[in-house]
Amino acid sequence: MAARQAGCRRVIFAASSSAYGDQPELPKRETARPDPLSPYAVNKLLGEYYLSVFYKCWGLETISLRYFNVFGPRQDPKSQYAAAIPAFVTAIIRNEPPTIFGDGEQTRDFTFIDNVVHANLLAASAPKVEGQIVNIACGERVSVNQIIEQINQLLGKNIRCSYVPERPGDVKHSLADISLARELIGYEPAVSFADGLRRASIGTK
Repeated sequence: MAARQAGCRRVIFAASSSAYGDQPELPKRETARPDPLSPYAVNKLLGEYYLSVFYKCWGLETISLRYFNVFGPRQDPKSQYAAAIPAFVTAIIRNEPPTIFGDGEQTRDFTFIDNVVHANLLAASAPKVEGQIVNIACGERVSVNQIIEQINQLLGKNIRCSYVPERPGDVKHSLADISLARELIGYEPAVSFADGLRRASIGTK
């Protein structure tokens, strides 16, 4: 409402892939029915609805970018939900076993922070947007166990994991279809997952 009253042309919303929930179909497409499994996911989905309605009611240009598991250097490792990779890196650097919820075979489409910044700049300058929702990710699927193995290799370590029960609301598998982002805002991942993980690990070290 403040953006509309101030005469802003466009609002970009930091949405989340958590809106999809644990749907089995991969890759996840924006046309899928939302099925949030946590209060966080519900809150993010509600934001998408607000933006869509604001465009329909008042013509304010809006777009929701559904980020998939953002990570990067200097990310806070203390957050249990938003910072899996920095928590893993920090534990391995300290020669401590990283905590894995479940069996580690769950997969994610992690998105390096440079790709998120790139997507936001594209969304700000793209042709007219009309309340759309688009996935922002690398379009790569990697398991948690594979991530631990790669971090160990990058840091010259061989630290084993501590496996604990799964958490309620966690998604088993996630992979983004980023074709709509390509079409609508011209998005292509600027940094691959492997390169991003290297930067994040070295940056923490």
